[in-house]
Amino acid sequence: MRYCPISIPVTIYDALIDEINDPVCDPVLLREYMDKWDGEVFIEVLQFSPDKTVLEVGIGTGRLAVRICGKCERFTGIDISPKTIERAKENLRGFNNVSLICGNFLTYQFNERFDIIYSSLTFMHIQNKRAAIQRAAILLNPGGRFVLSIDKNQQMEIDYASGYGSRKIVVYPDTPEEITALITEAGLNIEKQFETEFALIITARKG
Repeated sequence: MRYCPISIPVTIYDALIDEINDPVCDPVLLREYMDKWDGEVFIEVLQFSPDKTVLEVGIGTGRLAVRICGKCERFTGIDISPKTIERAKENLRGFNNVSLICGNFLTYQFNERFDIIYSSLTFMHIQNKRAAIQRAAILLNPGGRFVLSIDKNQQMEIDYASGYGSRKIVVYPDTPEEITALITEAGLNIEKQFETEFALIITARKG
């Protein structure tokens, strides 16, 4: 079997977009529920300023990006689902500092480095976590910040129900011990770890 570093089933996420499943448009109660993984407490530790360049790994439809693009100089988002990226372009069309990429974070050839790289609920789709974290470290400018929100849930599968039926997505849980060890191994200095209701948030700095 050929090794695939990312397990995200693109067809399922494309199907969710076809069914108008867009977290940016969620009602308030559902947005508050999603904030239990990240939300304002996550955004605050990113420490944005108007001169910063930012990369979001796994931007989705822009659920977090709509709250972030106005806080930085340049924002880049990458996601592996073409239809998700198209929806993100629609949701972020009011910002003129945004670049969106449909591609694999592990293999895409970026032409710049970033002051802040963050990701929420995406690394569970990546089997080779060492490669992903080392890639983030390489893409950071000196003094740059890496912030990761990982799910406390350690299930190996996620259930998704769509018009295509109920399907299970295989995921690779992010264990705190492994992730923190790999962040340190990549040469980043862990600054802070704290929990939200559903997630562990880790912040680290380069150099």
